Amino acid sequence: MLCPKKGRGMRRRQFITALGGAAAWPLVARAQQLGKIFRIGVVCPISCETSELRSFREALAALGYKDGANVVFEYRSAAGDLKRLPGLTDDLVRQNVDVIFTTFGTAAALAAKRATASISIVAGSAGDLVAAGIVESLNRPGGNITGVTSLLLELEGKRLQLLKEFLPDVSRIAFFRDTANPYSVLAVDRVRTAAAQLGIELREIQVHETTDVDQAFAEMVGDGLKALSVGAYIPLLASRDRIVELAAKHRIAAIYTFRDFVDAGGLFSYGPNLSENARRAAGLVGKILGGVKPADLPVERSTTVELVINLKTANVLGLAVPPSIVARADAVVE
Repeated sequence: MLCPKKGRGMRRRQFITALGGAAAWPLVARAQQLGKIFRIGVVCPISCETSELRSFREALAALGYKDGANVVFEYRSAAGDLKRLPGLTDDLVRQNVDVIFTTFGTAAALAAKRATASISIVAGSAGDLVAAGIVESLNRPGGNITGVTSLLLELEGKRLQLLKEFLPDVSRIAFFRDTANPYSVLAVDRVRTAAAQLGIELREIQVHETTDVDQAFAEMVGDGLKALSVGAYIPLLASRDRIVELAAKHRIAAIYTFRDFVDAGGLFSYGPNLSENARRAAGLVGKILGGVKPADLPVERSTTVELVINLKTANVLGLAVPPSIVARADAVVE
């Protein structure tokens, strides 16, 4: 028979052992996590073959999350058709991925939010996440979503100013809009204000689908317009190559939102650096995979704006680039 003193000693040892096990449990769980292969769902409104996504993967790899080693990517592309986004996000939810990363814009982030309240979501290079009802606030996003917001609306008027500086004698500028697109509606208000301040006549041309681009240029040519500001919404981004081609064909000076238009032969661009935003988003994904909740990760603000000029295109169009713009350029394509 066990004496009471010895029994108390044994119970004490059992308690200490249990306590030690409880204290060590997070370490055990972390060790088990090291062997896990995470699945990241990627939703792309246009294409999943972009420099933005390459930067995202590289930044994740630098954090220790390497494709084919401990991370598997599930890509879903809407190919410019936003009506496909709900089906794509629903599919990733059925696949039970660990995190959903949505590339450019709020449309994909909104579709992901509607698809799941449990899987963590990181929105990359999005517009106004608060106005779109995707997060409660930038500092306290709440729910299962956070991300990176870009300075898109703030720059719409600035692009018009740059175009006027590039072409001092221009008196009329075209702007593609889409009355069914919430961002486009907000953007055109900014552009109208800037046009009034610059004393420019703004010619608003409706582009709702990618198939509208050719007709939009036909209207521009018919009106004798030689300057164009291209905003940042999906039908225009999905029509990048066609817009650049038609602008060159009709000798129209166009300013774009993103550098990839300039790399494709466009004249110049002024807007956020999507690769930097992607690296920021990768940092958020890494924290989530490490156990942090999206609700505890403030939405990050895009801080880098770049001016990129294509001198070769300027020469083809017979335009002299003002020294003031060259001096401010972050990159020059020759």
